[in-house]
Amino acid sequence: MTGEAVPSLVQVRDLSRRFGALVAADAVTFDVPRGQIFGFLGPNGSGKSTTIRMLAGLLAPSSGRVTGFDGLDVVRDTARWRKRTGYMSQKFSLYLDLTVEENLHFLGSLDGLQPALVRERVHALAATLEFEPLLTTVTSTLSIAERQRVALAVSLLHEPELLFLDEPTGDLDPLGRRLLWELIYELAASRGITVLVTTHRMDDAEQCDRLAFILNGRLIAEGPPSDLKERVRDLSAFACG
Repeated sequence: MTGEAVPSLVQVRDLSRRFGALVAADAVTFDVPRGQIFGFLGPNGSGKSTTIRMLAGLLAPSSGRVTGFDGLDVVRDTARWRKRTGYMSQKFSLYLDLTVEENLHFLGSLDGLQPALVRERVHALAATLEFEPLLTTVTSTLSIAERQRVALAVSLLHEPELLFLDEPTGDLDPLGRRLLWELIYELAASRGITVLVTTHRMDDAEQCDRLAFILNGRLIAEGPPSDLKERVRDLSAFACG
């Protein structure tokens, strides 16, 4: 982990989202450093998922701006933005009655990828994420950890520059969490992918290069995990696990 300044890939400025009287994100401002693992820490209901959905171009902000990728705007250039990002939600978006390989081919086609390219990337990702023996397995029979790896592969099929992972370790046991973090490190190190991961777990947050802490929709602290431990007292009162 490093606290050294690096160029930002995405810039978030005064980003807010309101649902009627509820303010889910309140003037949130931060940068996502290029090539790093950026953690978004906060308790359940703090606004993490709302913010990450706006950054991924899946939810329109009420106000504020998200820019990045050398000049794109998430609202104005949504289609181009989404081609350069990948998103894995808290809930699996897999079809349980299809095999793993059928899921990947179908979801890859929805991204506009040609069949030959999908075949090539499916087998490469299956090797990297270690689920090759599962390609012909019906998805409903997979364990949670296995489905998580397949869902991660789906988000990587179009080779994004920025990967959003929303609570990726939430339902995993300690071994599953460790294996998933090893995969995240591999993606960041060998492929140069920038990763933004949300979590309510301090042990996950400590795996990140940089960390932002959100509470009640407001960003209250940001920095390397080691610095935040010194600056924010009683994190355990806010972060579960």
